[in-house]
Amino acid sequence: MIRGFNIMQNGKTNTSLLRNGLARLTAGIIMIMACGLASVSFAEVDLTGDWAALYHEDIEDRLPGPELGDYTGLPITEAARLRSDTWDASMYSVLEHQCKPHPAGYVMRGPSNMRWWRDIDLLTQEVTAYHMVIEWLTPTRTIWMDGRPHPSRNARHTWEGFSTGRWDGDTLIVETTHMKAGYLRRIGMPYSDQTTMKEYFRRHGDYLNYVSIVYDPIYMTEPLIKSTNWRFDPGHQLTPMTCRPTAELDKDPDWIPVRGPEQGMLDSIEFSERWGIPLDLVRGGAASMYPGDEYPNFEASQE
Repeated sequence: MIRGFNIMQNGKTNTSLLRNGLARLTAGIIMIMACGLASVSFAEVDLTGDWAALYHEDIEDRLPGPELGDYTGLPITEAARLRSDTWDASMYSVLEHQCKPHPAGYVMRGPSNMRWWRDIDLLTQEVTAYHMVIEWLTPTRTIWMDGRPHPSRNARHTWEGFSTGRWDGDTLIVETTHMKAGYLRRIGMPYSDQTTMKEYFRRHGDYLNYVSIVYDPIYMTEPLIKSTNWRFDPGHQLTPMTCRPTAELDKDPDWIPVRGPEQGMLDSIEFSERWGIPLDLVRGGAASMYPGDEYPNFEASQE
């Protein structure tokens, strides 16, 4: 007897019931095997734990920070160029700016040791959300995995935005909207509150590869694509960080730092001359990002 089926009828085998029972048994075995394989697959792409940032890509740009006037490799508009030209680093001494975290469009490229953890639905055992905290000023991002839609365009914007994720094989694809206006580089190069971002996370053993694509209809004429890497570091401890606004300069409380746009151009000229890069390339823009015939003999200074 197969449990739930009496396959004997009038002392003879009921072949129809037998076939039906065997079919159900086979389907059950396949389902169990599929669940087991799914568990193995999920274990292979587990992103939880501590990750140490690797800085072999663009280290000068990401750690000490870019030089003033350096807009190379950015598909920016004239409006973005003007914003960066008039940016003054003293703004970070203004009380309301001192404790702002890096925004979502930049935070993964900055000092970004991080920790991931997940929420699991106890009934279905499905992951409903991933969370990550970034070490520098501890901004926390949430990636919703439960299929919820993005909110109305008029909903609240935050520094880290609203993110949803889905798996495509072993790659986690994340889409982020509702970000506050932020920056692409720490020299005032802006992105607007209409910016959206698409991210790809893929784990290879102890390494996590990441690609981001940032779209901004206001300050960019093309998407900006960047890649970054981390190494799994289970022994790492995130550094506790607190921030309390403090009057750092002997300035009037209503003081607002600002400088004229001509200073930004002077910074670009200085950068151009120091590194031997043509000024129109230093000033950025999509046309300056691709190979062409305009500078056939160009070689940047190696100093």
